[in-house]
Parts: sequence; C-alpha cells; structure tokens
Amino acid sequence: MSFRHLIDFGDLTRGEWEEIYNRCQDIMDHTKDYMDVCKGMIQGNLFFEPSTRTKFSFQTAMLRLGGSVFGFDDPKSSSTAKGESLKDTIKMVSAYADVIVMRNPKEGAAKAASLYSEVPVINAGDGGHMHPTQTLADLTTVQRFRGAIDGVSIGICGDLKNGRTVHSLIKALAKFENVRFYLIAPRELAIPDYVRAFMQEQHLWFAEVTGLEPVIPRLDVLYMTRIQRERFIDPLAYERNKGIYVLTKRKLERAKKDMMVLHPLPRVDEITLDVDDDPRAMYFEQARCGMYARMALLMDLARQGHRKTEPVEIGTNPLCENPNCITQAERYLPPLVKKNGGSLCCAYCDSQLTD
Repeated sequence: MSFRHLIDFGDLTRGEWEEIYNRCQDIMDHTKDYMDVCKGMIQGNLFFEPSTRTKFSFQTAMLRLGGSVFGFDDPKSSSTAKGESLKDTIKMVSAYADVIVMRNPKEGAAKAASLYSEVPVINAGDGGHMHPTQTLADLTTVQRFRGAIDGVSIGICGDLKNGRTVHSLIKALAKFENVRFYLIAPRELAIPDYVRAFMQEQHLWFAEVTGLEPVIPRLDVLYMTRIQRERFIDPLAYERNKGIYVLTKRKLERAKKDMMVLHPLPRVDEITLDVDDDPRAMYFEQARCGMYARMALLMDLARQGHRKTEPVEIGTNPLCENPNCITQAERYLPPLVKKNGGSLCCAYCDSQLTD
C-alpha cells in the first residue's frame, strides 16, 4: 500500500480499500493462519478520550496477530497531565512502538501526530472530526453481508454535525458508484459545511431531511447515530435534541425486508432493545467486523518500520479559528492549508478559513 498513516479515509484509494477488505475477508475465514503475522510488533494505544469498542477492538486485533500492546486510556495517567506537548508524547511513544493508535478530543490531533511520529499513526477518532477505522468496520459489514456497496441507498440519521463516524463514512462512500444519501437530522445538527462542500464538489446525490419515517422505505442501509452529548457546548441544545430519533420495531415494518441497520455504538435511546432480535439489526456484527478490519490494517502499517521524520516548521499564530482545532491547544504546529469545495480550509480539522 502507498499510504503511511491513516488519518482520514480520504487517504485511501478505492483499490487500497479493496486490498484491505480482501485481506480482512481472508482473516475472517482463516483466522488461525494469521496468529503470528505481527509477532514481535508493539502497538502504542494513546486514548485521551474514553473508548470501549475502538480500544478493545484494536487491542484484540494486535493480540490476535501475535503482537503486544501498551498505552493509556486516561491522559491523567500520562505526562500530558504535567503539561507535556502532543509533539513530545508522540516522539517518545514512536521510539518504543511500531504503530500508534490515537484517540483525542481535539480535531486534527491525528494529523498533527503524524508530523512527528517515526511510525505509522492511526486515527481512532479526533473530536467530532473523523473516525476512519470505524468506517472500515462499516464498509466491511455492508460488503460482506450485502455483497456490494455500489448503488446503495443509505440513510444516515442523528447527530450529523458532531458525528465523526458520519463524516468519515460519507468521505468513504464517495469512492463508490451511484450511492444515494438521505441525511436525516434536525437542522441544528445537520452535516458541517465542509462535509456539504465535499459532497457538492464530488457531485454526490444527497437529500437533507428532518424525518426518518418518510424515507425509511427507500433505504438499503440505515445508519443510526446517537446525539453526542459530550460535543454540546450548550446543555439546552442537547436537551432539545435528545431522543429526537428512535428506531422501533413498528418503524421497521415500513422498511425493506433486507435493509441493514447499522450503528457505530454506543447507543443511548435511539434504537429500542426489541430491535436487536430483528435479523436486519447488524450493529453487533458490525463491531465484530471492525476487529477483523483493524487486523487487516495493522498487518500492513505495523510492519512498515521506523522512519526519521522531516524537520517541521514551528508555528507562531494559528490560522484556524475553530476552538476545538488542535492548533488552538498546540500552538507550535505549522499552519497547514488545503482546498475543499473551492475554499481554503484548515488541513488539520477541515474548518473553512476566513480571509
């Protein structure tokens, strides 16, 4: 594969995704053949934010490949609590590990880490921005159980503003043919401007709607997400939107008999428990697929070896005004800019830059 880090699903070509999927499928069918593929390899897990599925999935993936894992899941137990910069943490951990898996509440943190790491960095979630390995789990589930991703009609429902899994999934599905998107959200939780600009630039078919029930008969896949309480600055805004979408057995009666129900988990109240027994409910199988997809990814990245990093410019004044961008917390980062939909954006968090 040509990529060194996995920061954004946009880092992958469709061919690279297919290579990962084919390997993943073989791992699922012949797991014992891969028990020693990463023997002697060490994975550094840096979880600055809580995680269950992603953390356990990556740990299990490396252990099943014969490697080992170290790290932390509480920044208070690391030198971050003493004021250590992200740069220094990454340079230190990359001296010990063969691959770094990082979750951080700051948007663009994984991109920043990749500038200083001697080993591949995998983004396990950066704030409300991106979550590319959850997308590997999502695509693997659809491909394996539906047989194809091209031509799918997908409804993405819930907190589309703060849902990093949503943003990654949209970017990934842009690589497939004739995908139709139904973006189901209250107006104040609609997709961010940079995601909308991306979809328009890629000429994707999408409809933004506020109701789930009117569109559910049209869907091949329904991707439910929770309203992300931890991303709300205003508690009243959360109270207005919590519980706004709830998938029940009654609502499923209007859906196609082979529609897939996916959810990145954890769920709160957006899918009732009685839906779990419906054969269309695939979210627990989706979590299992995620482990195998991460095994396929680690097989490549963990074995790439150490490389010295190039010197990085020392920044003095962040260009980005997004208060949750990593550049606001780590002000030494160089100002990086890219284009999205014809506009200049922060290359860390994708927020549009003002003139």
